Amino acid sequence: MTSVEAPYGRMLTAMATAFADDGSVDLEGTAAIAAHLVDHGNDGVVVSGTTGESPTTTTEEDGLILRAVKDAVGDRATIIAGVGTNSTPHSVELTQQAAKIGVDAVLLVTPYYSKPGQAGVLHHFRTVAESADLPVMLYDVPGRTATRIGLETYEQAARITNITSTKDATGDVTQVPLLTELGYSVYSGDDAMTLGFLAHGACGLVSVVGHAAGRELASMIDAFLSGDHAGALATYTRLIPAFTAVMGVPNYGATTAKAALELLGVLPNRHVRGPLVPLTDEEVAALREGLSASGLI
Repeated sequence: MTSVEAPYGRMLTAMATAFADDGSVDLEGTAAIAAHLVDHGNDGVVVSGTTGESPTTTTEEDGLILRAVKDAVGDRATIIAGVGTNSTPHSVELTQQAAKIGVDAVLLVTPYYSKPGQAGVLHHFRTVAESADLPVMLYDVPGRTATRIGLETYEQAARITNITSTKDATGDVTQVPLLTELGYSVYSGDDAMTLGFLAHGACGLVSVVGHAAGRELASMIDAFLSGDHAGALATYTRLIPAFTAVMGVPNYGATTAKAALELLGVLPNRHVRGPLVPLTDEEVAALREGLSASGLI
């Protein structure tokens, strides 16, 4: 079965950022997360995205985190730096910092909270993309940003040479073939939607559940793209309890990813920064049950 090009690999995880007991960034712990991910089936990592709690980290911290991850896995995995904010100058600053550190691409989410119109979204994308010589992966997640990238904006952004891919967390698989026709490499931004996205022409996944199921998700993607749809579905079905445990609860994302890493022995704690709060013991027990039901712990 012929599949579309996956410029950064097919299995990537938007990785968590580790914090110490005093709330500071734990660079050693963050490097350990990156190494764990690459050792367990990930072709690449996305650093300082939503799951990395980027709204709570400073520009200086983002640079330190990125350097730590690059030193840990940069010779064996692709590294994508999250640079999305709701301030265009700030995103430009982060993009230029990432270029100096040396990454494979940047991830640029639609500006959140401000709710710009499509002209503002395109201006943001263009300004950031033109600020550095780096490939740009757009990120469409209207559930968090309140703004969806319009198809006409995608059409115009495709004319910007270094905007080449998108992470799609809209849940709308019908858009995937339209985006691939425009030249985008489309990555599913929702673990539970991955098979549907692949069936519509996506090239891979940017995951959260990959913190605990990297190898399994990678094998699912490989099976589907090789034509073993029954095998891919069997793996998917096995992982449904994990999808629900990690992504199907109110306090999900960085919180559940870090608790999973704690259960797996990768991190010594599950600290997050406000406004997030760590999982309670009862929530951790439910997470453990879901991961166990999928055979992950």
